[in-house]
Amino acid sequence: MVRLRDIALQAGVSVMTVSKALRDASDVAPGTKAKVKQLASAMGYVPDTSAAGLRTRTTRLLGLAVSSLTNPIFSRVVLAIEQRASAMGYDLLLAHTLNKPEVEEVCLKRFLARRVDGIFVSPVYRMGGDAPIYREILSRKIPTVVLGHTAPFCNFFINMESDDLLGSYAVTRHLLGLGHKRIAFLGGPPATPWTQERFEGYRRALRESGLDVDDRLVFQAGRTIEDGAHAALQLIQEAPDVTAVQAVNDLIAVGCANALIQQGLNIPADISVAGFGNTLVSEFFQVPLTTVRQPKFRLGVAAAEAMQQMLLGHKPESRRLSADLAIRSSTGTAPANAPLIRLNSPET
Repeated sequence: MVRLRDIALQAGVSVMTVSKALRDASDVAPGTKAKVKQLASAMGYVPDTSAAGLRTRTTRLLGLAVSSLTNPIFSRVVLAIEQRASAMGYDLLLAHTLNKPEVEEVCLKRFLARRVDGIFVSPVYRMGGDAPIYREILSRKIPTVVLGHTAPFCNFFINMESDDLLGSYAVTRHLLGLGHKRIAFLGGPPATPWTQERFEGYRRALRESGLDVDDRLVFQAGRTIEDGAHAALQLIQEAPDVTAVQAVNDLIAVGCANALIQQGLNIPADISVAGFGNTLVSEFFQVPLTTVRQPKFRLGVAAAEAMQQMLLGHKPESRRLSADLAIRSSTGTAPANAPLIRLNSPET
């Protein structure tokens, strides 16, 4: 391993001069600085960040906890954070919480044990108003950015979120504009703020059009493609008069749409389906999905910028980024009759 004194010997200067030159100190002559850097590069010198951390009392590490990278929402968020962190000279410790509070606590405690300089976390939402691990992070004054909506147990941290309410509102308005009156809503876990906001957008659009929310058209679907398929079968049995389905995310929408197609329905001629998130699967599904473009990469950039400001001792503000509607082939004019009724008739 190449050390500072090896470079100093080759350059004919002191170890202190080499150290200062590599840190761009102003009291080192430009010519000397250029020579030292050239030698360091040629000799394959790699800075010892742990040694630097002992001097500065920093680790140059940032913790990043998300549910799982199998969730397509996080891939672009993580990419943006990783790029910005690298540009700032920080490495990332990535952890998966699997949407389980007990796993999340282990992940966050591991970050604390590694003495990270800052934490990004997509919370595991729960009904309770307190989570001790979040209080511990707060007490240690570790710069922390919440990725997504806050909840009572984490609302003392700044956060970066998309405007899910207006995004969902836009979807429902779009379906109403196509003549749909019986629009089913497939929701996610009730404790999650993103489910609550997207449902509120749906409810608000209906009420502005003079329609009340029919509880028989609201289903708790979950998060996954499998959950969406199960919800579709329940929908056929319990709400056969619907002509459109609005899902809380793209995975549920894909699962629902696929199940409806397997039942012999045509999308959108028989029934319209819309999602939320604009993940890759939505665009390349067999019937490209109408959905909401969440600003995933921009959310990651905003989170990294906020972290940089906190590491410099500033106090950035939370941000709420707009999300816009992407209209594709899965939504169309409402049919005169609800084809789902046909699936429930004795002849079928």
